[in-house]
This record gives sequence, structure tokens and C-alpha cells, in this order.
Amino acid sequence: MGVVGVDRLIVEGGARLAGTVAVSGSKNACLPIMAACLLAEGKSTLHGAPQVDDVHGMGEVLAGIGVAVERNGEDLSINTNHITTTHAPDEHAPKMRASIWVLGPLAARCGRARVMRPGGCSIGTRPIAMHLTGLQAMGARVELSDSHVDVRVPASRLRGARIALGYPSVGATANLMMAACLADGETIIDNAAREPEMRELADALRLMGARITGDGTGRITIQGQTSLRPMSCHIGPDRIEAATFMAGAAATGGDVCVRGARPEHLAAVTAVLRQMGCTVEEGDGVRVVARERLRAVDLCTGPYPAFPTDVQPQLMVCAALAQGTSCLRETVHDDRLSHASALAQMGARIAVTGDRAVVEGQPRLQGACVAGGDLRAVAALVLAGLAGTGTTEVTGLHHLDRGYERFEEKLCGLGARVTRV
Repeated sequence: MGVVGVDRLIVEGGARLAGTVAVSGSKNACLPIMAACLLAEGKSTLHGAPQVDDVHGMGEVLAGIGVAVERNGEDLSINTNHITTTHAPDEHAPKMRASIWVLGPLAARCGRARVMRPGGCSIGTRPIAMHLTGLQAMGARVELSDSHVDVRVPASRLRGARIALGYPSVGATANLMMAACLADGETIIDNAAREPEMRELADALRLMGARITGDGTGRITIQGQTSLRPMSCHIGPDRIEAATFMAGAAATGGDVCVRGARPEHLAAVTAVLRQMGCTVEEGDGVRVVARERLRAVDLCTGPYPAFPTDVQPQLMVCAALAQGTSCLRETVHDDRLSHASALAQMGARIAVTGDRAVVEGQPRLQGACVAGGDLRAVAALVLAGLAGTGTTEVTGLHHLDRGYERFEEKLCGLGARVTRV
């Protein structure tokens, strides 16, 4: 029986996903690019911005500091002519971690920034120390309270610096790269994140007049400029959404073409699906065909180009249905195996010890009432419901809506039976 008064998806099992689905713009690229618009005065336009709650939330964060944000279909215009405060509104920080990305741009352009410590998905501790030590290396003064981060630039500008990250953090790389664009002199970020979204951010910054080299590698070099200009850019396809539909095809024995997906960004996912027995064709998008029962696989998540942590829950569903025993190791987030207990409610046999999940594949899963605690876990549980028997009710849709655009509509276009109530 469903939870009264709680939004949920009713998923009818036994679906075989087949057909073509178009991938939306990348949430994880759109959010830092929205923040980057703060670096220049004037109106920038982002084409293909996904209509998801995190993008809407970031728009409200920007609006709270005086930025005019307007949406026209898939286009998002961001006018930064009248920044009225450098204190980002508090109400969105507990729900979305991306609010931290205004810290670097505001400090660089306005000399001060105040942000509430961010929240987001419940997938373990995600400290922001590297953001702050990097800004301190560039001459900023940082004050921390229990609830807020306050950054001040005592000089007229941040100064270039050599920064070595202890871990290739996407958030820290983005924040420091944006701040360095208006710093005095050269900044080098060593052990930088190499994710495609960081290359997209760098491309957008170059359209604004920034001088950046090395993005996509472990060392990014930025030559600071005295000012930047507004820009117009297109948000590229969401590789995690694409991988979710690829996993859905595998889990349901389907045949799905993900139009617009970039194969070069999905190499680690493609390699695992091929090991599991799927046929993966690459071209103008990616097609996944699963003709036989999946085979067990071992995988380990890591920073790009390793297997992405954001696809680990979806692949756990595939492993739960595969022949044999799989081992999934999670090295990026310290609490991102919690969806194993929800899958166990559906009949999966999963033993979690520390950062490892040992998954003994079963011929089928059974429908159940399950809740996901983070964005990707909810998506994975929907896939499990499609691949299972009977009816599955999935709650936690506030997580799902943060990062997937028209998720159930797209699934239904592939033959699924999914209803939101």
C-alpha cells in the first residue's frame, strides 16, 4: 500500500524498453555555467538548459542576489547587470550542493561572498575544504561558522596561485577555475577534475574571454583577465541521463538508442555493459541491445574517466539480475551503497561491507514499496521496478526531479508503464 500524501511512481514490471529516447542537456554542466555568468556584467544565454529542479533552484539562488533569470523553452537568459548582494539566499543551500558554486565567481567579481554550507543528496560527507584553501591561496580571507562560509578579498583582486588539489574534486575545480579567470596573474590547478562538464565550463568561460588551457587533463592553467563579457552557449548532453537509459535497456533485456549521447563520454559505462553481454553500437548517439541474460561483472567507481559514481546504483540493478556474483566498489562517496537495502526489499541478494557490495544475481526481482535516498538511487529503483514482476511503488521523487527531465514520460515512450501519483 502506498504512502498517503506522498508523491510516488507506480511502476508496472515486465517492461522491455525499446525505441529511441533523446537525452536532455547536462545538469552538471549547466549549474556551474550558470554560476560563471556572475563573472561578467550583462546578459548571457544558455541554450538547451534542462528543466530540472536543480537548475530552477540555482536560478532562484542567482535571483536572490539580484540576477534576472528568465526561461524561454530550453533557453535560459541570465542578466547580471544589477547584483544587489553578495550573500546567497540561505533557503536553497540545504537542498542543493551546487549553491556553493557562486562562491568563487562572487568573490572574484565583487570581492566578497557569503554562502550557507550546502546540502544535496544524502550520499555521505562531501567537504568543501579544497574550495576554501584554494581561494585562500589566491589571497582571500575565509571565515567559517557552523552554518555559513564568508569569503573576503582584502586586495583589489584575487591573485594567481599554484593550487594542488588533494582529490580531483569537480566542485573545487569549477569554483577555483571560475575565480581564477578574474585573478591577477596565472593560476595553475594541479590534480584537477577531468570530467566532460569541466571542459564545457571552460568552453563557456573562453566564450566570455577567459584564457584557459589544459581542461580535460589533470593540470588546468588560467591567465587572469581584468574583465569578462557575457556569452551565449549550448549545454551539451547529460551523460548520466544517457547512462541511465543504457542501464535500463540492459536491465530489461531491451533495445534502446539514446539519441544525442556522446560515446566518448560514456566509454567506462560502455565497457562494463559489453562485459555483461550487451551489444553497444556507437554513432550519432549510443544503442544498447541486451539479447540474453546479463553476466556478472566487477567494477570500481572513480573520478573521470573511471566508472562514474552517478551510474553505480543503476548498474547495481543490472548486477542484481545478472548470472553470477558481481562486486561493486564505491570509492567516490562514503555512503552511496544505501540503495542496496531497497533493492533487497525487491528480492536482490546484496551484501554490503564497507565500500563494497557483493551482488548475487537473481533471475528476477519482485515489486515492492521502496524509497530512494538520492537522485540516482531513485532512478535505479524505477529501473528495478521495470525489470521486476508485479507493481513497484517508488518514493523520493523530490530527489529524482532534481536531475531528470520528464523521466517517466521518456520511459513510457520506450514502452514502460510508469505513472506518477
